[in-house]
Amino acid sequence: MQIIIFGSPGVGKGTQAKILALKLCIAHISTGDILREAIKNETELGKQAKAIVEKGELVPDEIMGGIIREVLKGERCKNGFILDGFPRTVAQAKLLDNIFTELKNKKLYLIRLEVKDEEIINRLTNRLVCNKCGNIIVKNDYKDNYICPVCKSVNSYYKRKDDSEEVIRRRLKVYYDTTEQVFGHYKKIAEIIEIDGSQNIENVTKNILVKMKSS
Repeated sequence: MQIIIFGSPGVGKGTQAKILALKLCIAHISTGDILREAIKNETELGKQAKAIVEKGELVPDEIMGGIIREVLKGERCKNGFILDGFPRTVAQAKLLDNIFTELKNKKLYLIRLEVKDEEIINRLTNRLVCNKCGNIIVKNDYKDNYICPVCKSVNSYYKRKDDSEEVIRRRLKVYYDTTEQVFGHYKKIAEIIEIDGSQNIENVTKNILVKMKSS
């Protein structure tokens, strides 16, 4: 089973990708995670990426695509995968098409989560992130001596700089200018599943699985 999870920043892609990966027994492929892993493991592509990242530049599509190809063709993804964070442009989508051809992919799902912009801004400006494990909570839930429910760290939550309203609106603009076009690329290629991401996490997951089963 091959899945791309898609949507604007803050719609809950990462959260749903982790849940679905567990429920469907497939790999969750976060492009940020596999990039860091390739750099840490000093693979050939990882070394190239490290040199670019250390200069503060974006990793080119060709290198990122090569890292993704290695992961998707590996043992980890033999039962399938859910791809989170790629593709973000039509050029990346075309590159991914070539990888899927190599994989002899038979059926591709694209799960699109939709949430109104103002709710996204509200979500992101009111979230805190654990600096130990990356777990996210709502700011109102944080109290003195708060213990992270995942890694059990105390007082480890902070607000990221890119969770300011100004930065979020800029990210949304980039999404509509570039990433939104990727959806059009997949309309005739993938099984499209569109979900209201403003529901609670459990209902979003339930609706995804119901639509996948009936497709």
